[in-house]
Amino acid sequence: MSHPALSADHTAVVTGGASGIGLAAAMRFAQLGMNVCIADVDETRLREAAATLTAVAKRGGAAVMTAKVDVSSRDSVVALERAVRARFGAIDVLMNNAGIQPGSKIFGPEDNWQRILGVNLWGIIHGAQVFAAGMIAQEGPALIINTGSKQGITTPPGDPAYNVSKAGVKAFTEALQHELRNTPGCKVTAHLFIPGFVFTPLTANGRVEKPAAAWTPEQTVDFMLERVAAGDFYVLCPDNDVPRALDARRILWAAGDIVENRPPLSRWHADYADAFAAFVKKSP
Repeated sequence: MSHPALSADHTAVVTGGASGIGLAAAMRFAQLGMNVCIADVDETRLREAAATLTAVAKRGGAAVMTAKVDVSSRDSVVALERAVRARFGAIDVLMNNAGIQPGSKIFGPEDNWQRILGVNLWGIIHGAQVFAAGMIAQEGPALIINTGSKQGITTPPGDPAYNVSKAGVKAFTEALQHELRNTPGCKVTAHLFIPGFVFTPLTANGRVEKPAAAWTPEQTVDFMLERVAAGDFYVLCPDNDVPRALDARRILWAAGDIVENRPPLSRWHADYADAFAAFVKKSP
């Protein structure tokens, strides 16, 4: 059974919806008979995605809307919310999914850090702050799904700006759900969507064939919808290489750096390699 917000004639808004996970989610929403608005910065991909969605939407183009949106700009997100309400009325699902990963270094250019944080973190903050009040006022079941990352939990070395942005998404979404569940009469819930290795334009890195370890966007979205329907807040997705049990051990080890007073990122510290390997092999 799906979540009641995911019903025919309801409306879903997906940022970063012109490709990858965002488009796969928009396709599933359209197949359910929902109105769908995909927002993205890439106008060419938006046109192509709109044609794909129109082909599967039960009401065709009447149920599909596109919008060029820069989620790092609050004004752009405000304009999106107003446009969707003008077109479809109530908004039942908001999927804050837009994200970038151009790579970063601790002492890299500030502009790069600002851009990553602007899209990945501020885009989600803007989306929730702009859309939530209206969704609450509708008084019906509704969803806010924020796309996070395992890199925002275990924070591996190599891409610090991305890690910081996704760690912020985790903290913000936890606080958002706390606020929603303590708002009288509120039927909106927030969920932290944590994909595994997914083959998308963001992760392709020039590859044209899906690596065996990766899930498809469609597999990932189907898992997300199943777990949201079950009421999960943390939608921690496996893939073909990393099962949930291994994710759990890695997450527990990362938290243990604080509890055990180990060096930060000890999982990648030579002095702790054997201890980490042994820890992973233990049963939870």
